[in-house]
Amino acid sequence: MIRRIASISLALLCTVSLSLGASAAASNPEQQTASDKPSASTISWPKQQELPTFAKVKQLEVADVYDAPGDIKLLMATLQGIVNRTEPRIYLIENKEEGKFTWLNDLDVPYKVRDNYWDIVKKFAQEAKGIIVYDPKVADSINVATTMAGLKGAVVASPELAAKLTAAPYNLKVLDDLGGKFKDRLDAYTWAYENLWSQTSHRMLVGLSPDTSVKLPSTLPPSFKTIAQDTTQERDAKNRKVYDLDLTSFLGNSDVYLRFDDAFTQDGWGTAVHEVTVQADGQTIAHFIPGTADETPFLYDPQSSQVSSGSGGHRFADNGRYFVYKFTPPAGTKQLTASVDMWNQYKVTAGSEQPPSSQQRESYGYLRDYAVANKAMVVWLDSNVPEQKALFERILSGVEPGSPYLGWFSNDVDGEFSGTEVTSNHSVYVLAADWFSNMTVFSGEKSVANNAKPAATPKLANKIYVTYTFSEGDNLQYNQHRMRILWDDPNRGKVPINWTSSPLLVDAAPVMLDYFKRTATANDQIIAGPSGAGYFYPDAWPESTFSTFMKQSYTYLKKTGMTIPYVLNRVDGQNVPLSESKANSYVNDLHVQGLFQSWEGNYGVKIQQGKLPVSTIQGISTAQDGKNILAAAKTNWDGKSPLFVSLGLLAWSMTPTDVVEMSKALGSDYQVVRADQYFSLIREANGLSH
Repeated sequence: MIRRIASISLALLCTVSLSLGASAAASNPEQQTASDKPSASTISWPKQQELPTFAKVKQLEVADVYDAPGDIKLLMATLQGIVNRTEPRIYLIENKEEGKFTWLNDLDVPYKVRDNYWDIVKKFAQEAKGIIVYDPKVADSINVATTMAGLKGAVVASPELAAKLTAAPYNLKVLDDLGGKFKDRLDAYTWAYENLWSQTSHRMLVGLSPDTSVKLPSTLPPSFKTIAQDTTQERDAKNRKVYDLDLTSFLGNSDVYLRFDDAFTQDGWGTAVHEVTVQADGQTIAHFIPGTADETPFLYDPQSSQVSSGSGGHRFADNGRYFVYKFTPPAGTKQLTASVDMWNQYKVTAGSEQPPSSQQRESYGYLRDYAVANKAMVVWLDSNVPEQKALFERILSGVEPGSPYLGWFSNDVDGEFSGTEVTSNHSVYVLAADWFSNMTVFSGEKSVANNAKPAATPKLANKIYVTYTFSEGDNLQYNQHRMRILWDDPNRGKVPINWTSSPLLVDAAPVMLDYFKRTATANDQIIAGPSGAGYFYPDAWPESTFSTFMKQSYTYLKKTGMTIPYVLNRVDGQNVPLSESKANSYVNDLHVQGLFQSWEGNYGVKIQQGKLPVSTIQGISTAQDGKNILAAAKTNWDGKSPLFVSLGLLAWSMTPTDVVEMSKALGSDYQVVRADQYFSLIREANGLSH
């Protein structure tokens, strides 16, 4: 789903590696004094290497913090960063999606799971130099405290935890207390830039939300009932009308709650609401259009829903998102109704009990071990807000060209598009990693698995050649979590599938890369996610640094075997074709035989500059979508020459089992192929050399 240019001459850029600068505190512990040894770093970061390598893992102390309070997760993650920069010894169970111990067991090292995580704090507390206390009233002080912790060898704690940590048996001292220091987000990061930036690594940035929603229960309170639901999976607003919803049965308590979800969470066309009118015994008690000031008093929980100016203004909730309104009818109300102008795949529930809210927040611990260990600057700046964007760009201007921004962006899709464009403008690529766990552990291994051999290309015929590609390959946390689940689907291997992945796994988590390589079938091909060695927009990247960056990227694509890239190229938030110079760089510097581009509502192939096959991916989110597209392809095909169809599989909603189902109905006119076969056939059909 992710800065840098200073005045460096092109001549200098041609002589240095992709990521420039001094090694990230790579030091020899033998040269440290006894008092310095607890915080001595053994991290290695050669100039030709994109991400640092930690010491080899020997054994691990494991803390299960999955259900721990947020401030505990933050404390444990920052302690993990301090301890693991010397030698990886702490492992945190923060996520159970792919199984609590799945990747831990794949590490194949001795480990001990501690029943009480405080035992681990006690064991390693003296390796920390002290405590940085954040201000609960200004969430972004958590990120400032994390940056300071990396520089000072400290842990981050809430005021409550600090009181415990300063007492026996931990006896840590408070190095800095940020209480009352900052008035808001911009103030916090401006101070960090002016006082800390010069001391941090300039070879990476980390972007993390300082807090996150507390874990919500999987069910709603018992009083909630479904009162309206789309059953036809509408996507084009054909079902738009004003729906009159009777809420009378939910009267009794002081408030009534109205919740909107996506009825079909797999395809991203959830409830869209333009206008809401609520009447109590015929009197209007609420009337608003979402996104206006009139909505604010009634919006109990917006969760991750979004507001659009389209259709006169509306709020929508796709996939697993939702939003909840709260209405307080006058005492004694006998009848309560809501008239809602809505459309698409709506699911509406109502209840009389106050539901848990995503607006309750807690500290966010993921990836902080890595930020602390590498002395990285941690920020959370919104590039859609002018003042924040200006500060973000000041920071990016000091980062080495070709460096990574690990983490993610605020403001969901808008944040992704604008944030990735801004980072690309500054010669920085993005590694989505804000939900990645234990990178300080996984970066301590080496990749040993061999690359798969290219598949034999079938004889070119007048067929419809289909290739399937899973999305999300820019995303390190996807490699760790969702991809592992998809990969372990028993139907994987029955149909050719391209799996986008990050080539940077070879640095960040070699054991994961090796697992996928080692267990791949002849029908599995791992290709590079957007847009090569990292997520970036080629035409937003400066010409002066692009070729050097691509040449260094090639070493990663070659060593991982991910020699076919899937490219996203956006300018001003819109997908655009590759410019001639950027297309030439993919050919001359990345040496690709072809590439996938975009995520569109159509498929197609074009040959750029007479030498580069570019295949547009048509995205689908259900097996039925794929069946419909492939049936239409045959209907519109003249059968006189090969037809090439590339379908992008939404990784959050589709599985290899869905792909097998899609493919069963295909007749002899179709042939499903891997990416390498697909581009070989395209090249042959167009008279291009191999």
